[in-house]
Amino acid sequence: MVMHARSLVTGRSERKEPCEPPGSLSCARLLPPPSPDLAARALRPYLTSMTDAPPDLAARLRSCRLCAPRFAATATRHAPRPVVWFRPGARILVAGQAPGARVHGSGRPFDDASGVRLRDWLGLTEAQFWDTSLVAIVPMAFCFPGYDAKGSDLPPPPVCRATWHDAIFAELGEIPLRVYVGGHAQRYHLATRASVTDTVRGWRDHMPRAMPLPHPSWRNTGWLKRNPWFGEELLPALRSRVREVME
Repeated sequence: MVMHARSLVTGRSERKEPCEPPGSLSCARLLPPPSPDLAARALRPYLTSMTDAPPDLAARLRSCRLCAPRFAATATRHAPRPVVWFRPGARILVAGQAPGARVHGSGRPFDDASGVRLRDWLGLTEAQFWDTSLVAIVPMAFCFPGYDAKGSDLPPPPVCRATWHDAIFAELGEIPLRVYVGGHAQRYHLATRASVTDTVRGWRDHMPRAMPLPHPSWRNTGWLKRNPWFGEELLPALRSRVREVME
């Protein structure tokens, strides 16, 4: 008896020998076997997706799953989703902490109320801010780190910075203005142990190449009221410098 089966490689119906004895592995043998070249061409898309590293740095970062076990153990139990938003040639670097839950869902950095406030501080439109030829956004961690049992954001995992930052900043090259948002970014990039308030108050020490900022979260509204010099002195200087580097 001759049976026919459809080949997974060629897609054609091919003859199949009867099994001797029935149930043996020889039941799966197809005649004639496909050529090695044909099999390789048919399977290449699947093998590439499983084994070959993407060709560029941004693509490799998007596929990173280093922190999957860590995130699975958080209260949110979410999967990694690196938010990658940079390319060489940018005029401004925004270095922050890590994406929040809303950004984890949208895949676009600062796509929340904090982003609205940050864009106002910088004097940038949404189109300018999300244009990667103008603004590179490189946080201390590229994935939402999750919430703890009390519902607070967990800190950015150090392994993210250790794995990716050197290669990213080597690729970005010189950037005219670097904006360091929040304590995590300021401690790393400015090598400081000072408080955010003291670091931001000393903003003149870092201009014109860099500007430290508090996090633009609504939680810092009280801080802004207690420190009127931020709006009266720092923001006009920041917006002026942004206009300079964008020209």
